[in-house]
Formats: sequence, C-alpha cells, structure tokens
Amino acid sequence: MAKMRLNRIKLVLVEKEKSGKDLAKHLGKTETTVSRWSRNEIQPTLQMLYKISVFLKVDIRELLVSTAGQ
Repeated sequence: MAKMRLNRIKLVLVEKEKSGKDLAKHLGKTETTVSRWSRNEIQPTLQMLYKISVFLKVDIRELLVSTAGQ
C-alpha cells in the first residue's frame, strides 16, 4: 500500500523559511522525529500539530492535506 500523504509540515516549513531543526528545538523533539513527520512516515498527534501551528504562525488546517473532493 502506498504511503498516504496526510500532513503538509514540510511545505509549510519551507513557506515560513524555517528548518526542521528549528521546529525540533522549539518542540523539544529530535530532528529525526520532525523529519519523519515531514516525510509522512509517522504522524504527529493533534496536540503536537497545534504546537507546530503556533510555532509556524499558521492555522492548524494549513498543516493538513485537504480531503475535499475526494
């Protein structure tokens, strides 16, 4: 089964000119964990998505892939 792309963390990091290292440091997580989120290998919890959205100053919905029209 193909890996589902559920989050847009990698794209939003680029848009906001932030690195995975910046995010990892802010959240107290390893760079490996943030990298795995960015590659959609694993997914952060809703609480963690909220913290990511606050750090990146975006609406939490911007971190998710839209399911509209599917």
